[in-house]
Amino acid sequence: MNALVVENISKTYDDFQAVKSVSFELQEGKLFGLLGPNGAGKTTTMRMIMNIIVPDSGNIYLFGEKFNELHKNQVGYLPEERGLYPKMKLMDHLQFLGEMKGMSPKDAKTIGLRWMDRFGMLDRAKRKVSELSKGLQQKIQFISTIMHEPKLIIMDEPFSGLDPVNAKFLKDILLELKASGTTIILSTHLMDQAEKLCDEICLISNGQIVLQGDIKKVKKDHSLNNVIVEYSGNGDFIKSLPMVKTSDDYGNYIDVQLHDDRSPGELFKELASADLDVRRFEATEASLNQIFIDIVEKK
Repeated sequence: MNALVVENISKTYDDFQAVKSVSFELQEGKLFGLLGPNGAGKTTTMRMIMNIIVPDSGNIYLFGEKFNELHKNQVGYLPEERGLYPKMKLMDHLQFLGEMKGMSPKDAKTIGLRWMDRFGMLDRAKRKVSELSKGLQQKIQFISTIMHEPKLIIMDEPFSGLDPVNAKFLKDILLELKASGTTIILSTHLMDQAEKLCDEICLISNGQIVLQGDIKKVKKDHSLNNVIVEYSGNGDFIKSLPMVKTSDDYGNYIDVQLHDDRSPGELFKELASADLDVRRFEATEASLNQIFIDIVEKK
């Protein structure tokens, strides 16, 4: 069964069309990536799914029905603009938000404490929100999104501002929720995260879909003649080699796309004859980031 069906939704603000005839379907239990650069229309799309914004045209169905009041307790939404009450104590805040999602005061408190313990924040239960760092506040916001055990979770840039340790912890929780059957929509402009996490993707640019589908099929259909090179030394010459079509250089790591009629072996010979310490040379499929850039630049 589809958890979500979006049919040709559009939204215009004055003379600016933020979303243009966007359509996609999401099966239950899948982790879906709504992807694109900042300003692409991702947040507007999610707000329309949540019925915060009404689309100018098109339809949205949650669990086979048009959005209604009953769906609010079946969905957890983490907006990009985090919103907590700074003067409230953490436990009181979680209990309040849980009750707003239909939980009893007792269940909201019990489950809130359980999640705070899981996040290593139990000793801060009586502290005010304003006394926490931005990262810890984000953990509270995340707990409030999932504590009522929603069937569908929608998260707008959930990894923004998190350090690597907490980003990994959040990733593990998302995969755990997915394994339990929860459907998840993850919006991000960070393609490497989506590539590792998502089952399916929808890439949006300038308010319209430029690519969508199963991520494995997307990468297969857009496979490129690609090589990853990690090295020490001066690799500035690599991008100007005749077999190199495009490159993305990070100083000691370069992602190279070769011309269709050239081979990785040719590149390897050039590197072997250069004054360069090559630690890794790997012919690989194109990254989701490369695919997206390539598609957008052709538009």
